[in-house]
Amino acid sequence: MDITREHIDELNAIVKVAISKDDYSDKVATVLNDYRKKANIPGFRKGHVPLGLVKKQYGKAVLVDEVNKLLQDALDKYLTEEKLDVLGNPLPKAQEGFDWDAENFSFEFELGLAPDFEVNLKGKKAITSYQIVADDKMLDEQIERIQKQYGKLISKDTVEEGDEITGTFTSEEKEIENKATFSLDKIKGKRNLNKFTGAKAGDVLELKSKSLFQDDHDLMHFLKVSHDEVHDLDITVNFTIEEINKREPAELNQELFDKLFPAGTVNSEEELRARIKEDAEKQFEQQADQKLLNDVTEYLVENTKFDLPAEFLKKWIQQTGEDPLTEDQASEEYEKSEKGLRYQLIEGKIIRDNELQVTFDELKDFAKEFIKIQMAQFGQTDPSEEELDSIAARILSNQDEIKRLSEQLMSKKLLSLYKEKTNLKTKEVTYEDFVKEVYQ
Repeated sequence: MDITREHIDELNAIVKVAISKDDYSDKVATVLNDYRKKANIPGFRKGHVPLGLVKKQYGKAVLVDEVNKLLQDALDKYLTEEKLDVLGNPLPKAQEGFDWDAENFSFEFELGLAPDFEVNLKGKKAITSYQIVADDKMLDEQIERIQKQYGKLISKDTVEEGDEITGTFTSEEKEIENKATFSLDKIKGKRNLNKFTGAKAGDVLELKSKSLFQDDHDLMHFLKVSHDEVHDLDITVNFTIEEINKREPAELNQELFDKLFPAGTVNSEEELRARIKEDAEKQFEQQADQKLLNDVTEYLVENTKFDLPAEFLKKWIQQTGEDPLTEDQASEEYEKSEKGLRYQLIEGKIIRDNELQVTFDELKDFAKEFIKIQMAQFGQTDPSEEELDSIAARILSNQDEIKRLSEQLMSKKLLSLYKEKTNLKTKEVTYEDFVKEVYQ
C-alpha cells in the first residue's frame, strides 16, 4: 500500500491511496473460506460448497467490503501519524471508469485543513466586565416580599388597595373557568382597579382581558390560556369574588430569620440585609460572567482573522448530511455554521496554547459542588462526603453527563483565563441597570 499527499494550497490537499492485490487477497480469501463453511446452498452439504461457487456468489461483495475496511484504517492511521488537523472528514473523489474487476486500486480523497493562526487575547479595545450590585432599593423590595410571603392573612368584607383576592374567571366564549388568587398590585390601570375597589365577596365583575394585568404572562396563568393566544386576547371575562384578604407583613424578628436561614446564622435586620445582598450578588455574578464569556467570544471571532477551506466544507455539508442538499442549501448551512466553527477553532487553539485540561479529580469535585447546590434547593444543606461521592460516581458513570460537566468546567477555566489575560474594564451597575443596558 502506498499513500501520498499533494497540497493544493494551505487549506486543501489531495491524499492518494494505492492498494495492490497483496494488500487484500489474504483477507478476502479468509472471509470466503469462512463463508464456504457456513453457506447453505441447495444441492450441497453445509461446509462442502465448492469455493468457486462461493467466489462467484460473494466474491465481489467481499472484495469491496475488505478493500473499504483496509482503506479506512489506512487513511485514519495516516492522518494520525502525519498529525494532520483536518476539518470535517476526507471526501472521496469520484473517479471515472473505476473498475472493481482490476487487481490494483487507486483512491483519492479531498482534505480540508485547519488554518494556522494566532490568537491575541489582549486587544486594544477594552471589554466591559459587569459587577452587579444589590442596591438598597432592591434589598428593600426583597425584604418587603419576604414579609408578605411569611405574613398573616386577615379576612375582609370589602376590597381595598393592596388586598389579595381569590375568585373564579369565566368566559363562555373561550370556555374559561379558572380559580385564581392575586394581589391588586398586579392589576393594570385605574379603570380596572376601580372595578375591584369596594367590591365584596359574591360580587361578579365584568372585565376586559386586554390590558387587565401588568404582565400578559399573569393573564395566561390566571385564565389558563396558551402563550400564543394570550398576547392577542381581547374578550370579556367575568370574575366572581370568593375571598378577600389583607396580608399583614411578618415582623422582622428571630422567628422569621430562622425560617429563612439555619437557626442562629442571622440575628438582626442588618444581618438579614447583608445575607440577602450576598446571595443576590452571587446569582448576579453568574449572569455577569455569562455576559463576559459571550462578549469575549464575540470579540475573538471578530478579531481573529483566518481563512477556511469554504468550498470543501460546503461540499462536505452537502454530502454528509442525513438528507441530500443542493449546492445552495449547503452554502446556506455553511453560512449559518461558519461563526460557530471559527470559535471552535479559536477555543481549541486557546486551550492548547494555555495547556488547559480537565482532570477526572477536578471533574469529580465540580460534580460534587453541583450536587451540593441541587440538594440545598431541597433543604439538604449539609450532605456527607460519602453521600456526595456516591451521587457523583453515579453521575460520572454516564458519558453524556461527563461530556456536559466537562464542557461546563472548561468554560469556567476559559472564563478565568479571560479575566486574567484579556483587556477588561469593570463597570459597577445595579441589576436594573444591567438588564436595561444588556437586554433592552
